[in-house]
Amino acid sequence: MAGKQVKRRKSVVVGMLSVVMLLLAACGAPGGEEEVVVGQTDDAGTEAPATEATEGGATEQEATGDPIKIGFLAATTGTAASSGQDMVRGWDLYWKVNGDVAGGRQIQTVHEDTAGDPAVGLNKAKRLVENEEVKLVVGPLFANVGLAVADYMTTTGVPNFHPVASADDMTQRTRMDNVLRVGGWTSSQTSHPLGQYAYDEGYRKVVTICADYAFGHEMCGGFTNTFTDAGGEVIKQLWNPLGTQDFGTYMAQIQEQNPDAVFALQVGGDSVRYVESWSSFGMKDTIPLLGGEVLLDQSLLRNMGPEAEGLISSGKFAEGLDAPETQDFVESFDNEYGDLPSYYASVSYIAAQWTANALEEVDGDIEDVDAFLEAVRGLEFDSPGGPMKLDEYDNPDQNVYIREVQTREDGRMWNVPIKTYENVSQFWEYDPEEFLECPVYSREYQGKGEFPEGC
Repeated sequence: MAGKQVKRRKSVVVGMLSVVMLLLAACGAPGGEEEVVVGQTDDAGTEAPATEATEGGATEQEATGDPIKIGFLAATTGTAASSGQDMVRGWDLYWKVNGDVAGGRQIQTVHEDTAGDPAVGLNKAKRLVENEEVKLVVGPLFANVGLAVADYMTTTGVPNFHPVASADDMTQRTRMDNVLRVGGWTSSQTSHPLGQYAYDEGYRKVVTICADYAFGHEMCGGFTNTFTDAGGEVIKQLWNPLGTQDFGTYMAQIQEQNPDAVFALQVGGDSVRYVESWSSFGMKDTIPLLGGEVLLDQSLLRNMGPEAEGLISSGKFAEGLDAPETQDFVESFDNEYGDLPSYYASVSYIAAQWTANALEEVDGDIEDVDAFLEAVRGLEFDSPGGPMKLDEYDNPDQNVYIREVQTREDGRMWNVPIKTYENVSQFWEYDPEEFLECPVYSREYQGKGEFPEGC
């Protein structure tokens, strides 16, 4: 299974360590009836009965120390419920497949629903830390909720891992010592390579259309910065509000520009409606579409039809990647839930994998926070998303895949890599110090021109 061979950085330990570890499960209840998961507690903090690891798990360990409570925050109701449920499913799957003991201690997860609301998320984080006395908080989903939770977590000394919330500055200009992007990413990290890819494909004039909020601004900025640095021109930028029901007027504006290609970033139901509109306006056959990570995420691709076939996007996870760590995870997730895993599921699974590996290295002593976080920061391992390690700002350097939507033999669609950018930094190929002198990407600052001119 993924992650059995874990390399320590030379600054921490020289050589290779063979680590017996547990594999991860991603963020979202399976839907319908609530599933009882190994060592899990419900929203009221009641512990579910522990069961043995499923057949085929990496190993079974016997717990020799006190249990470790971990709080898991996700939006399992509200507008992003399907994504939040996939987060839960990924996290829970890891412990079910690999057993619920790490470093000699049983893992007990307390799940909390943030409903995508910063105030609710903050209150749930406080309950986890102050009432449940968890040793680690993982999540939440939305960046605005993540920032509210992270600000509180810095006052507690309890580690906070963010596999999903991707606000760039969380690991850039406003990084926090005990807040790490374990399994996660910055919004612009996967769109930086896509801008370079677009230019290399021969596109010179591009229109961008992105959701008009921070995540859309940052992802669009990443694409715009590298595309214009390479010599391309962004001839028009369109911003649509979240919850756009009709993209017709935007399609007309795009057609008026006659671009070589279009970069699009939509989320949730907007993604489904955008792809449908793109096809119904006949643009699929006339203008290349390049999507940001979540436009064609598997959690949304499940609700799309032939209009999505052949579309291109960039992402840190590609469920069609032909690597054993990826396909073992895909098969396990499909067997358990009857779905192909989304990005949300994969990063939560990786966060559990990362947590288990670090606990093994410190013999389960998560109470020694400094030693535990040192172990977390020193790990390098293979995951369902590819090789993983944290940079000095606590964000992963990781592969970014240019992906094409293809149809599997069973008739379901998935994202298959057609090009891989290896070991991509959140700063792309820019000098981190120079990059951080510029503002975070926003609607006002998109990095147009030649970096760092004009920032």
